Amino acid sequence: MWGGRFAAGPSAIMREINASIPFDKALWRQDIAASKAHVAMLGAQGIVSAEDAAEIASGLDSVADEYERDGVPEDWDLEDIHMTTESRLAALIGPVAGRLHTARSRNDQVATDFRLWVRDAMDQADAGLAAFQRALVDRAEEHAASIMPGFTHLQTAQPVTLGHHLMAYYEMAARDRSRFADARDRANQCPLGSAALAGTGFPIDRHATAAALGFDGPTANSLDAVSDRDFALDYLMAAAQCALHLSRLAEEFVLWASQPFGFVSLPDSFSTGSSIMPQKRNPDAAELVRGHSGRIIGCATALMVTMKGLPLAYSKDMQDDKPPVFEAASLLALSLAAMTGMVAETTFRAERMRAAAENGYATATDLADWLVRVRGIPFREAHHITGAAVKLAEQRGVALDALGLDDLQAIDTRIDDGVFAALSVEASVAARASHGGTAPVEVRKRVAEARAALARDGDRT
Repeated sequence: MWGGRFAAGPSAIMREINASIPFDKALWRQDIAASKAHVAMLGAQGIVSAEDAAEIASGLDSVADEYERDGVPEDWDLEDIHMTTESRLAALIGPVAGRLHTARSRNDQVATDFRLWVRDAMDQADAGLAAFQRALVDRAEEHAASIMPGFTHLQTAQPVTLGHHLMAYYEMAARDRSRFADARDRANQCPLGSAALAGTGFPIDRHATAAALGFDGPTANSLDAVSDRDFALDYLMAAAQCALHLSRLAEEFVLWASQPFGFVSLPDSFSTGSSIMPQKRNPDAAELVRGHSGRIIGCATALMVTMKGLPLAYSKDMQDDKPPVFEAASLLALSLAAMTGMVAETTFRAERMRAAAENGYATATDLADWLVRVRGIPFREAHHITGAAVKLAEQRGVALDALGLDDLQAIDTRIDDGVFAALSVEASVAARASHGGTAPVEVRKRVAEARAALARDGDRT
C-alpha cells in the first residue's frame, strides 16, 4: 500500500498495533455502500469510464456476497476494512480496481463509513426504545389504578399508582429518543469527497454521493469532516443517558424483587438460580443492565479522552474511535431488550404494593392539604398539626386513618369527621388529578396520548 516510500516493512509489533481489521470489519456493509456511491459518481462525472465504473460496482457486489457468506478475512498486512475490500476487488477484477480510490482518501472513507454505521446504530436505539415504551404503556394501562408507595429518599412519601410510576420511564425514554434524533440530524452530513484533509482537485459531485447514501448533504469543511468524531460522541452521550435511565429501572426491579419489598416476581426468563442455594431467584438480568450502564459511560469517557488533544486533521489515535462505540451499541441493545422483556413479563404484586402504601403514613400530606383546603389553615401550620398526628399514630402503632376523631381533635379542634374521606390511599391518589398527576384518570389520559404518539411513529416508519 505504501511500499513506494518505505524500503522495509513494519515490525511485528507495528503490524499488530497498526491493524484495525479485527474490529473495523464491522463496517464492511457501509464500506461497500460508500464505495459504490463513490464509483457511480466517478463514472457520472467522467473521472473514470462508464465501463470501468460498472465493472468496479459489479466487483464490489461480488465482494459483498463473499463477506455475507464467509465473513470478512483478517489479513493484518492489509490493516483495515478499506484495504481488505480494495485488495479483494483487485483479485476479482484486476488493475481496474485501482481506479476506485481516485479522489478519495482513507480519511474521508472511514469518516463516511463510520457515520453510516453510527446512523444505523441511532436508528436501532430508537427502535429499541419504542419497543420499551410500548411495553411500559401496556403495563401502565393495566395498572393505572394499582396503588403503591411513592418514595423520596427511599422513604415512603405519598401514594402513587404503579401506572404513573411506569409512565415516568416512558417520559424518560421519550427524551432519550429525542436525543438520538437530534444527534442523527447533526450526523447526517457526508464527509465523502473531503479526501485526506483538503478536498480534491478532481471535478467530483459531493452532493450526488451524499444523496446516494441518504445524507442531507455534504459536509462544509474538509478539515472538520475527516478530523472530528463529535457524531460518535453525540451517540455515546445519548447512549449513556439512556443507559442511566435503564439502570434506574433495573435497580428498582432488583429492590422490588427482594423479599423485604416483594413488589414483583421476575419471570424465569430473566432470572437465574444459585449453585448452592436452591431457593434463590436472582435478578441477574436487571443487575447486568445496571452494570452495563457503567461500561457505556466508560465508552463515552474513553472517546472523549482520545479526542481531547488532537490537532487537525486526522491522527492515528482516531483509529481507536470505533471499539467504544461498537461496545456501547451492543450493550445498549442488550439492555433495552432485557428491560423491555422484564417490563412485559414481570408479575406485579399489586396487593403487596397497596399494603406497603398504607404503611409509613403516606397520606400525611393529604391531612395537611385537607386542613388548608377545608379549614383555610396556612400550610405551614397545617404541616405542624399533621406532624403531631403522625407522631401520635406512630406511638400507637396504627395507620393515620386509624386514629379516632377524638384523637385528632385533641391535636386541633378544627378537624372534623370529614377528614377521613381524604385519608385513604385511594382518596389520596384520586385527588391528585392535576396535569401529570398520579390519579388513575390522569394516568389513563397519558396512556392514550402515548399510544397515539407511538402509532404516529409507526406510521412514519
